[in-house]
Amino acid sequence: MTETIVDLETWPRAAQFRWFRTYDRPHYATTSRLDVSRLIARRGASDFSVYRASLFAIGCGLHAVPELLMRFRSDTVVRHATTHLSMPVPTPEGSFNYAYVPFVSDFAEFDPQTKAILHDAAAADELNAVGAGTDDVVFLSCMPWLDYTSINNAMPHKDDSIPRVTWGKYVSEAHEWKMAMTLEVHHALVDGAHVGAFFQAVQDTLDQF
Repeated sequence: MTETIVDLETWPRAAQFRWFRTYDRPHYATTSRLDVSRLIARRGASDFSVYRASLFAIGCGLHAVPELLMRFRSDTVVRHATTHLSMPVPTPEGSFNYAYVPFVSDFAEFDPQTKAILHDAAAADELNAVGAGTDDVVFLSCMPWLDYTSINNAMPHKDDSIPRVTWGKYVSEAHEWKMAMTLEVHHALVDGAHVGAFFQAVQDTLDQF
C-alpha cells in the first residue's frame, strides 16, 4: 500500500496529536443511526448482499475522510492512500477467521471480490489475525443480533491508531429501515468533525443503492 509521511511542522493538527498522545484513554466511540431503506428494498434480489453493500458503504465513508486513513508509529504520522477492510467471518465449526478485503471504489468490482474473499476466509484453517506493524487496515464487526445504542472495542494498547467500525441489526422504524453504526477512533488523529464526515459519506453511499 502507498503511504505518505505527514510533516508535523506544517500539519495543522500537530499540537492536538501531541496532546492526545499523552492520554491513558485516547479512544472514543460515536454511534449514529443510519437509513438503510434502499438496501432493504433490494434484499432478495439476485446475488445482492445487504452485508457486502454495507461493507462497501463503510469503505466509502472511510476513504472520504483522510484522517481515517492516518496512523502513527511512535512520533511518525503516515497517511495511507487506501486500506484493507478486515472483518470476522463465521466458520462452519462455530468460530471465526479474519478476512482482509482491499477497498475498491467501484461496487461492481468490489462485490464479487469481497464475496470470494469471505468464502475463502470461512474455509481457512487459521485465524489469520493481522501481524504486528501492519496498519493499512480498518477493523469491522457486524452485530446483527442487537439494535444497540452504544458499543466499544477491545484495544490492545493506547497507541493503537487503527479505527474500528461496528454496525447492528436492521430495524423497521416508521416506514423506514435503520441500523446503528459506531466509529471508534484515536483522538490524536481524529476529531468530531471527521467522525461526522464519515457518517455522512456512509449515508450518501447507502442512498445510492
